[in-house]
Amino acid sequence: MGQPVQDWLRDYDPGEITIATAASHSSLQIFHGARKEGFRTLALIAGDRDLRYYDAFPAAKPDRVLRLGSYHELVARAKELRDDNVVIVPHGSLIEYLGPKDFVHIEVPVYGNRDVLDWESDRDKEREWLEAAGITMPKQIADPKDIVEPVIVKYHGAKGGKGFFICRNYHEFKRRIQEDQAYTIQEFVLGTRYYLHYFHSPLEEEGYRLSRGSLQMLSIDRRDESNIDEANRLGSIKDLEEIGITPTFVVTGNIPMVIRESLLPEVFRMGEKVVEESYKRFGGLWGPFCLETVVTPDLEFKVFEISARIVAGTNPFIGGSPYTEMIAPGLSTGRRIAQDIKAAAAQGRLGEILS
Repeated sequence: MGQPVQDWLRDYDPGEITIATAASHSSLQIFHGARKEGFRTLALIAGDRDLRYYDAFPAAKPDRVLRLGSYHELVARAKELRDDNVVIVPHGSLIEYLGPKDFVHIEVPVYGNRDVLDWESDRDKEREWLEAAGITMPKQIADPKDIVEPVIVKYHGAKGGKGFFICRNYHEFKRRIQEDQAYTIQEFVLGTRYYLHYFHSPLEEEGYRLSRGSLQMLSIDRRDESNIDEANRLGSIKDLEEIGITPTFVVTGNIPMVIRESLLPEVFRMGEKVVEESYKRFGGLWGPFCLETVVTPDLEFKVFEISARIVAGTNPFIGGSPYTEMIAPGLSTGRRIAQDIKAAAAQGRLGEILS
């Protein structure tokens, strides 16, 4: 979206930026980090949802709330937001609520490269990008009739695991699939799940250097998924389905993790290759992103998905993580976003990190 962003920014006061996001997902962390770095904050909310929970967290409470009939109203109110020097920090819920089409075309500066959405939300293009970067992914099954071992079926887009399911053959697939949604079928990889939270800034010259800027690894989590994570207490998936219980992968919470240190070189190699390939394909991936992985007993990473923005798995680390403690005390992903925006504003380089 290059040129329109440059035009919008001519009227922005870099000292009066307001950081806005939807009141959901990781908004507490985003607002907390923004306030730590001296920014004004704006919560976007559709409908009459109760936001009193913000009162319980005064250091993360947004300065203002903009209530909308629906998130699609943001498109029509873009000029109003630009007049207030708003920069939108996207997260998975905002994009799901707004819809990919409106998100891409909303005429308000967005932190990060909004062109990545086309590559992230389409699982075929996502695989093309990651495999070109040298990332090992679970095998993909093109024809559901070829299912002969456990697979996981995932729908396209950011859905927090909703609707995903495991099946072992074509009959089970047909019984569970929602035919009206785009999906992909992957082998089910046994191993330990690690969700790696990276941050790439094209502005930062210190640290783990890339061809542009540097790369950080801020934290790691594992997801608590309902009700698949408790299913093993009751029996096999087949046993559960026979009594009417269908295991699901809806994410309900996040568990902090630390990975063995000998795996960190591979963690950084993967992050570096993904970023470098992104510049070749769609102009770059900067800001926070997450590689969602399984580590096999042979200590091999298999990446089953990428999230190209802040993920809710960073929320356990609002006060910092074991990794950010070795970068800067109290550093969260939300605060790191605010630092990047602040540095770009001070250097006159907002056009390099907003789209």
